Amino acid sequence: MGTILVTGGTGVLGRVVVERLRAGGHEVRVLSRQSGAGTHVGDLVSGAGVGAAAAGVDAIVHAASNGRRFGNPDVAQTDTVIRAAAEAGVGNLVYVSIVGIERIPFRYYRNKVACERRIAESDVPHTILRATQFHELIASALFAAGRLPIAPLPLDFRFQPVSAAEVAVRTAELATGTPLGFAPDFGGPEVLTLRELIDIWRQVHARPRAVPMPLPGRVAKGFRAGFNTCPEHTDGTLSWAEYIKTAVRDPYAAEK
Repeated sequence: MGTILVTGGTGVLGRVVVERLRAGGHEVRVLSRQSGAGTHVGDLVSGAGVGAAAAGVDAIVHAASNGRRFGNPDVAQTDTVIRAAAEAGVGNLVYVSIVGIERIPFRYYRNKVACERRIAESDVPHTILRATQFHELIASALFAAGRLPIAPLPLDFRFQPVSAAEVAVRTAELATGTPLGFAPDFGGPEVLTLRELIDIWRQVHARPRAVPMPLPGRVAKGFRAGFNTCPEHTDGTLSWAEYIKTAVRDPYAAEK
């Protein structure tokens, strides 16, 4: 069994990746900025500690993301991981990305495209896995919207939500396999509008009470057109209706 380093190994996706790899008998190193949160302490922006954490590993899963902050820390983090992977001579750098990001000019998505490009243009053997939006991400947004008396939302946006745990299983499989470059997209079992997602959500949760919020611009046009979906890839099996039966709190609360 090999040794695998996971960045973002304490997050919603990364935790399950770590569990799956350990269950498969692999030695797993978890990189974290906080002492005690993982097995190794390192800063992906400055690079401190990352080389030591990567030394001797067979593969790296890069699941960390700070792209919602100002600037572009995702690219800086990815550059750090690429350098560490090259120095360690890893056999496979697995990067988890998002379906359709080159077609929707959302800032966070542009950053992810830049990260993909950095990895693809490097000499490091790699696999890039794009997935659709996680059930957990949409649930987090709806929990937040539920704190408002009335939530104006773009109800015509389209999504293909997928379980983060199912994406994690695929990620772990890829990390223990040969590099694929771009792996096939990984999508949830159904494409639904936000209105449909909320209608199903309210069968279990009283809020949010949503009203349509028309949004102009290319980003909104991309989500309305479903550029963030891949209906030809319905790999996930857990439906939104099944997921929300267990969604009792914001799954990202610990990360906020």
